[in-house]
Amino acid sequence: MATLFERTSIGTLTLENRFVRSATWEGMAKPDGACSKKLIDLMVQLALGGVGLIISGHAYVSREGQASPWQLGVYTDELIPGLTQMTRAVHDSGGKIVMQLAHAGCHGIYDPARVKPAGPSVMETDRGVFCMEMTVEQIRQAVEAFGRGAARAQNAGFDGVQIHAAHGYLLSQFLSPFYNQRGDSYGGALENRMQIVIEVLESIREKTGGSFPVLIKMNSEDFLDRGLSSEEMIQVAQVLEKNGIDAIELSGGTRYSGRYNPIRTEQAAGRENEAYYLESAVRYKKNISVPLLLVGGIRSYEFAARLIHQGAADYISLCRPLIREPNLIHRWKSGNTRKASCLSENLCFNPARTGEGVFCVVEDKLRLKQPNVRP
Repeated sequence: MATLFERTSIGTLTLENRFVRSATWEGMAKPDGACSKKLIDLMVQLALGGVGLIISGHAYVSREGQASPWQLGVYTDELIPGLTQMTRAVHDSGGKIVMQLAHAGCHGIYDPARVKPAGPSVMETDRGVFCMEMTVEQIRQAVEAFGRGAARAQNAGFDGVQIHAAHGYLLSQFLSPFYNQRGDSYGGALENRMQIVIEVLESIREKTGGSFPVLIKMNSEDFLDRGLSSEEMIQVAQVLEKNGIDAIELSGGTRYSGRYNPIRTEQAAGRENEAYYLESAVRYKKNISVPLLLVGGIRSYEFAARLIHQGAADYISLCRPLIREPNLIHRWKSGNTRKASCLSENLCFNPARTGEGVFCVVEDKLRLKQPNVRP
């Protein structure tokens, strides 16, 4: 019987348990995307807290692919020394870490002094065009950037990489007919829309070798009219399986998905409904044999254990619960299986927007209210 605390493998990567820290934007990198001591300390805290695999914050593979200020970067060899310090610190703390490779596409940082962000198709609002359509040459450059980013991650000592193809970032944009209105070989039929994703996987394999673990994060569905559907997700996953992907993490939604966006503020009504994407996960497991990492809304040990025992997922991915409780996995393993304290209110991202870096504001306020205890 599969259990949460057992040794497993994703490709050549051996993990001590089935808990994964899912990627986020920590807002802790230096202005140029370089790794900071604050970011390294957070990764060490997660490793010491017992999580089986850490997935780094989304790291932009090219300058035009940057999504947010103080975002981790992997776009130049000059960033490798800082990233090496991160992996060494995690490994010295007994942890494993994979780098998430990302490109923001249409949602890149807009700077009037620079070229406008580009994605699969032109996008505009009533204030005008904010995204240009990528040329085929720009697509090739993006594919190459993912490959080079993976090679840098490998050189820096990461245990693998994860391709970010979810949440309305560049590769998710190409997969989604909501974003992708192209009429060439990268648009139209799903086979065309997924072509860039397969090319990215091939580029990474070419530059890192066949045994380096490569994971991908993708949407279970977009929750949009004309968005990627759950049925199409299955088809993409089947092609990824044929092309040798090592594991798939399922999430969902985009910034345009309303209450179904990737970082929902709602709490699931009861433990029976904790996983936001459970229905798609069950469908996935019936059709795909590649290990499944499931993220979104999971807050209780009992529900996580049931997902693994019933075969609805192979790994449990957590993000916001580990922002509030970096030692959550150790707590659960020790026998204290009280539900995660995270309230899903998203206040943790407010300090990241001001350059302080992500942390649990609720927990910080509780700590400040506690009376000082004299030694």
